[in-house]
Amino acid sequence: MAAQDASTTVAPSPSPVEERVTLRVDGVVKRFGEHTILDHVSLDVRKHETVALLGASGSGKSTLLKCVNLLEQVDDGQIWLGSTDITDPRIDQDAVRARIGVVFQQFNLFSHMRVIDNVTLAARKVHKWSRAKAEEKAMILLRRINMEEKAREYPDRLSGGQQQRVAICRALMMEPELLLLDEITSALDPLLVGEVLEMVEELKQQGATILMATHEMGFAHDAADRIVLLRRGRIAENGSPAEVMDHPTDPETQEFFAAYNRV
Repeated sequence: MAAQDASTTVAPSPSPVEERVTLRVDGVVKRFGEHTILDHVSLDVRKHETVALLGASGSGKSTLLKCVNLLEQVDDGQIWLGSTDITDPRIDQDAVRARIGVVFQQFNLFSHMRVIDNVTLAARKVHKWSRAKAEEKAMILLRRINMEEKAREYPDRLSGGQQQRVAICRALMMEPELLLLDEITSALDPLLVGEVLEMVEELKQQGATILMATHEMGFAHDAADRIVLLRRGRIAENGSPAEVMDHPTDPETQEFFAAYNRV
């Protein structure tokens, strides 16, 4: 009888659906003064899924990514990374950020440090890896993108596309549960955009979990599993690329994609 009673106290295991959710944004509100930038935004990103955030400038894409990475504090709602409520004010923010890889519009590489040192900095200084261990992992990542021979170069000797690929490698160093990409091609010459997008496509094929804000409509259409269209801080559409981009029924959505020759 005692064994039976003990068994009833064991917490139930998460459902299979819950286990597959890497990121859950639940009713998030973000305001700057009197302006509401995110208005009760809710979405899930499942493990190994690539979700593209689309929308006009000012629709809230970058703000949402900053909230997920705890660079901005939400005014209402919750954000979950796996089973962790990362909007809990008691949370260890550094521990959360260690589980998330982020690449921004600007490369943000340290110009006075070689490529290998840029890639390994957080692993060595924050996570206390030995230099040998960090550099071994970094060289594996650089080799994957044919940048091994640039490991001892300084960033100003690299093209913009190469610098952005290095920034992506840096974000992958700690094998993050979630990769956030914020308009990573917007600062690149059009001729260099392709090489960065190819790398993202490779990451997707390797099973990375990605939430990306982008203006590259063709890439979003071909690479994303799901499209989330933000409009005036709210989710206007959430579905497959075919549903949202090829066959939209909402007139505003049709007008938005018409500008990019997608409908």
